[in-house]
Amino acid sequence: MKKDNFYRIYSALFLTVCLVPAVCTPFFKGDASKEKRESAKLPSFLNEGKINTAFFKEFENYFSENFAFRQQLVTADGRLKSALMHTSADDDVIVGKEGWLYYSETVSDFQRINTLSSREINAVANNLRIIDKNCENRGADFIFFSAPNKNSLYPENMPYNYIQTDNNSNLENLTEILSSDDFYIDMKSELEALNSPTALYHKTDTHWNNFGAYAAHTMLMNKLGKSSCSAGSNWYTANDRLGDLAAMLYPSEKAKDMQLHNDYEFEYKYTSRFRGLDDISITTENKNSQGHLMMFRDSFGEAILPYMAEQFNSAEFSRAMPYNLKKVKDKDTVIIEIVERNLKNLLKSAPFMEACAVEISDIKAEKGDSSEAVIKTAENNGMTHIYGMLPESFFKGDKYRILVEADGNIYEAFNCFEENLLKDTEYSPYGFSIYLSKEINTDNIRIIVLNDNAGAVYAEFLN
Repeated sequence: MKKDNFYRIYSALFLTVCLVPAVCTPFFKGDASKEKRESAKLPSFLNEGKINTAFFKEFENYFSENFAFRQQLVTADGRLKSALMHTSADDDVIVGKEGWLYYSETVSDFQRINTLSSREINAVANNLRIIDKNCENRGADFIFFSAPNKNSLYPENMPYNYIQTDNNSNLENLTEILSSDDFYIDMKSELEALNSPTALYHKTDTHWNNFGAYAAHTMLMNKLGKSSCSAGSNWYTANDRLGDLAAMLYPSEKAKDMQLHNDYEFEYKYTSRFRGLDDISITTENKNSQGHLMMFRDSFGEAILPYMAEQFNSAEFSRAMPYNLKKVKDKDTVIIEIVERNLKNLLKSAPFMEACAVEISDIKAEKGDSSEAVIKTAENNGMTHIYGMLPESFFKGDKYRILVEADGNIYEAFNCFEENLLKDTEYSPYGFSIYLSKEINTDNIRIIVLNDNAGAVYAEFLN
């Protein structure tokens, strides 16, 4: 009898636990943003006057993402799995040692698997050199750096089962190629060389903290030969940072990560509508500083932005891609920052930038079979955009340059596949893209592949 009563009580409690979230859902509104996701919307039974045949499936998705106390239950599940089994309840998050969390998208970089090919790495390097040369022609300074993934700088707290191969990472391969280029900063080596006893990255976030961002800022300004922003007289800590990874695992908890702050009082002002450091476009001014900055950045640029804004009379910070370099002027400072895990994005689209003529003489090119080539032209951003892909037979090795001959001059194209524009074309590693002045006659052009020590091949295009 006692056993029967126990089972009845247990069943009643179990049903209550299961039913309470469902019963309370209409009266409970969660905040999906804490989990860094968009919540499914409540579906309609009718769709444009017709029965929505997908209603029950859509409602299932809606309920699973919006049931009452979801965040509390997700948090409890995350805490139990990380504490008892040292595993993650979210596929996007890796639970490491000593309370450290890592982003799953960085695993390939960490293990040095599925890396970019030698051809792709050379293409990235060449694209950056084109930007550098273009900025030089316009009298502007250019700097590029890649913010290292957290587990590249702090690998010791990754779980033991993530084994690193003997291969080089994408960043290591790119650094090897660009080591002699003046525009490049090897940020990973620079940060490692600090040997800082204070962590430069957050434990429960993918990004560097303010202290790490300030260190990167000083390296940038040293490269430019300019003074860095003052850090004030004191650095202090505050437990006021909700890490993006912690938010995915433990959405109902408040800030648990330490952030570093300094007591310097910034003088710069926002000159555009400012909602947050993750805005697509931010402009600033500081009347007590000199020069104009154009910085193209991702989320790693948020913490570094105040220090950079403080040291320039005017500054533009953009998260938009493709990069809009058309506005580069004499004496500008141009900086591109991209996190290590996204280096491949530099092969996806060409910056908005009017190409400058290059001096290359005595090109002896043979005509290739261009029957499988895709060559398109369009007007974009006030320029003529020429893009497409060439057959693999045009390419004789991993190192080459793609040139466009038009109106008696030669221009260098970016090595990239314009995936947003070539949606009906199967991806090819042999894509190209270039923007030319509208004043240039493009009725008759040649696309030339200048292979390193292996001759040149061209395709002719009549517009």
